[in-house]
Amino acid sequence: MKKMILFFLSAILSTKIYALTFTLPSNGDDVVGKAQWTHVRSGDNFSSLGRRYDVGYFALVEANPGIDPDHPIPGTIVVVPTRFIIPHVPRVGIVLNIAELRVYYFPKGANKVMTFPVGVGRQGWDTPLGVTRITAKIVNPTWIPPEDIRKWHQATFGNVLPKKVLPGPDNPLGGYELQLGAGFPEVRLHGTNDAGTIGRRCSSGCIHLWAEDVEELFSRVKVGTPVRVMNDPYKAGWLDNKVYLESHVPLEENSVYNNDLAPMRYDVQAITASRSADIDWDTANDVAEQQNGIPQVVGVAK
Repeated sequence: MKKMILFFLSAILSTKIYALTFTLPSNGDDVVGKAQWTHVRSGDNFSSLGRRYDVGYFALVEANPGIDPDHPIPGTIVVVPTRFIIPHVPRVGIVLNIAELRVYYFPKGANKVMTFPVGVGRQGWDTPLGVTRITAKIVNPTWIPPEDIRKWHQATFGNVLPKKVLPGPDNPLGGYELQLGAGFPEVRLHGTNDAGTIGRRCSSGCIHLWAEDVEELFSRVKVGTPVRVMNDPYKAGWLDNKVYLESHVPLEENSVYNNDLAPMRYDVQAITASRSADIDWDTANDVAEQQNGIPQVVGVAK
């Protein structure tokens, strides 16, 4: 019996649940998950902590101001932001909110949401916005760098990229690739050979996932799955007759959000249009300005 218990515990401890998966609230509420806390271990940084809990690098930076993300002191308590407001868009297929560097996937007929941190296009190489779909699924893709990327790489690093990179550890596409349709030329959802890119603006427009996350997503989606890419640093939603607001640091080129809270007010008003609430706008303004990515109560149902 003792050996059986030890074996069972060993199996639990050695099994990593890669995707954060939540049951959608049956009453139409919008907030899922719970925030967590952890202690920094020797050798940890925000990239390793992020991978342990399936949250991105910058999400940890937002939630933990004042902590060195690359050299946190062992023993430091770190907030792990694993509570989310589901984006206020149709809960169909894949939804990527660039402002929070996170993908939401709604398996058809499952009443669940799976969510993954991602890396997206850096400034000047922005991941496009809009609605498209998955057009192809490729295992062990070959990377053919576009000419503009080859020129940029040579100008930036002084060496020339090959015209073709075969599958393997040097391939930046990783082991799985999901191609996108109209409006997203040469943009893919794919793995990466650089785990440190997840949760950052780091790519030439493509959407990066950790190897285990892209494998999970790849195994579930079908060709034709709709994909929506949005950019909203504010999300508002309901939970237990309370209105929550979540705020993220806007992209550099969208810094107007820092001085204009009208978009936040629009998002709150959008989710209260058909369900009345008393909103504490002073609290909402404070939450918007904190930009810590943690859902907080800003109102209650009337």
